[in-house]
Amino acid sequence: MMMKKTIAAICLCLLAQIPCFAGSTRESLQSRLDSAKIVLDQIMAAGDNSIPLNILEQATCVAVVPGMVKGAFIFGGQYGQGVVTCRTGHGWSAPVFIRMAGGSFGFQIGGQSTDLVLVAVNDRGFQDLLKSKFKIGGDAAAAAGPVGRNGQAATDWRMNAELLTYSRSKGLFAGIDLDGTSVSQNREDTEMFFGHAANFETVLKGTVPVPQGAVPFVRTVAHYFVQSKKH
Repeated sequence: MMMKKTIAAICLCLLAQIPCFAGSTRESLQSRLDSAKIVLDQIMAAGDNSIPLNILEQATCVAVVPGMVKGAFIFGGQYGQGVVTCRTGHGWSAPVFIRMAGGSFGFQIGGQSTDLVLVAVNDRGFQDLLKSKFKIGGDAAAAAGPVGRNGQAATDWRMNAELLTYSRSKGLFAGIDLDGTSVSQNREDTEMFFGHAANFETVLKGTVPVPQGAVPFVRTVAHYFVQSKKH
């Protein structure tokens, strides 16, 4: 089993041509934040094919993973790095960095890059989920998020899911089933970005100021994920 996972990781690196074994730099972390902002801008510019208003209003946390890599060469797998911000009593929190990974086994070959958006829609947001590594569909109930300004076709999402999951590939934006994908803290990247040790729960509760480099991303989330008028 360990050999399968190792080969899968190597195949992903070769297929995607990404520096899987290189550490992040301040520049690469800033680029990740900038890319996450662009992903949101492009998705929300899609009008009737974007995230429904009622979900934008009720979201408690938002994660964006720009360019999650899926590849396969006998073994399949996926890997991505992204950022999370959560709604607080005074706006949206400073972001923290996360990793997402999953895998499969079968005779397959190919590769693609997909932007992901995860939206927490109840009080058990990423602050609680990220206390430890969690698995989508196992530790956190998830559903493919509805698309469309009103989201009328998805009246039960609030009852049945903690996370709504979306993907964008080749310009198309739609809900996606990410069951089995693991999400974990990326402490090294978060601490590098802040320049000091940073507790994930503390940051996502809004007690840590938003670093200058993260302001555009956080402002973009705040712009689109508006506060419900019912609150």
